[in-house]
Amino acid sequence: VQLQASGGGLVQPGGSLRLSCAASGRTFSSYTMSWFRQAPGKEREFVAAISWGGGATVYATSLKGRFTISRDDAKYTVYLQMSYLKPEDTAVYYCAASPSRALLQIPGGYDYWGQGTQVTVSS
Repeated sequence: VQLQASGGGLVQPGGSLRLSCAASGRTFSSYTMSWFRQAPGKEREFVAAISWGGGATVYATSLKGRFTISRDDAKYTVYLQMSYLKPEDTAVYYCAASPSRALLQIPGGYDYWGQGTQVTVSS
């Protein structure tokens, strides 16, 4: 599976962005998909994950309520809708895919990664 993340950019505090991650391969629907982020000087951290078929989701506790993960298997795409953005949300956002059914929250649980898209929240 090859992943291509897009949709990042510069946004003011309180604003919104929607990230997209387009996947190659007809087996997309069989992968658990997730988003992670990494700020400068910090470790990569879990943001959200969505199961096969989209029936289950899990979020980082600190982000729940502001971020929403979704997927469109017909378009081989997973999305991350981000609202009420804060400066501390500034990071490179990565999408990742795993053939595991588990909604893993650690980077090591994912086999495939996109190249990342920069999100900067600043006035």
